[in-house]
Amino acid sequence: MIIISIITIKKSQNTCDELSLMLNQLLEGKEVSYPDTKDTRVSKISYQVKKVKDMIEIEVEQSKSEKEAIKSLISNMSHQLKTPLSNITIYCELLENMNLPTSKKVEFLQKMKNQTFKIDWLLESLFKMTKLEDGVIRFETEELMIKDTIVQSISTVFNKAESKNIKINLETFSDIKLFHNKKWTIEAIVNVLENAIKYSPSDSIITISVEKMELYTKIIIKDEGIGIDSKELNNIFKRFYRSKNVENQNGTGIGLYLTRLILEKENGNIIVESKLGRGSCFSIFLQNCKSLN
Repeated sequence: MIIISIITIKKSQNTCDELSLMLNQLLEGKEVSYPDTKDTRVSKISYQVKKVKDMIEIEVEQSKSEKEAIKSLISNMSHQLKTPLSNITIYCELLENMNLPTSKKVEFLQKMKNQTFKIDWLLESLFKMTKLEDGVIRFETEELMIKDTIVQSISTVFNKAESKNIKINLETFSDIKLFHNKKWTIEAIVNVLENAIKYSPSDSIITISVEKMELYTKIIIKDEGIGIDSKELNNIFKRFYRSKNVENQNGTGIGLYLTRLILEKENGNIIVESKLGRGSCFSIFLQNCKSLN
């Protein structure tokens, strides 16, 4: 009995020593040495230590990714706000000139106003973007007719299109119920339309058509704009991404990213087909309703 007790104690000490070694290596961030043993108790403990190690490594990587994302967001926000703030400073300095004609003062005040609108729009877009990413903003989809949603989207951008003499042509289609949130879907469509207007020449046409499919309905927005390089098609829906071809034009790189986020929340999708210099075709997919329209 004494010999058996000694052997049992010895095994327990060895098990404790092996566990202690593994835990120390884990705490010190070293490579953990897992014992090569047939002892089921030690094997079980070894497996659990390995599982803890894997969980810690995953959490560390997630923490690094989150820190990088925050750094990237702050950097991009700073870059996006820098230009309008600099412009406002310049206009303020110009307005301090007492000899400036009244007409020029009015002109600079209007330009300052436009820059403040831009900052307000940017901050609002950033707010929506971060809230959607974090799942703070939750919206319900409903079975709603899509025609009025599209018409309201066109109405929102009508003045911008008219200022460039761009015609928005909505092709005739039979109205259909789709799962969507009207307010947010309008925002998604408006973002695409505003891009089309911004990067299309004056006197051009933007065509909107609707095509019903088996599970989804496709809203197609086709323009006659500058198009997108095939190498960049996979990047345009990324946050803050801007094509090299439009770096000198006003823009934030948020609109299409927001559109994709909104459609994902609605279990929809968006894709693009484009050729540089030959316009772009954006296809928005929304789920069909099971009930009869």
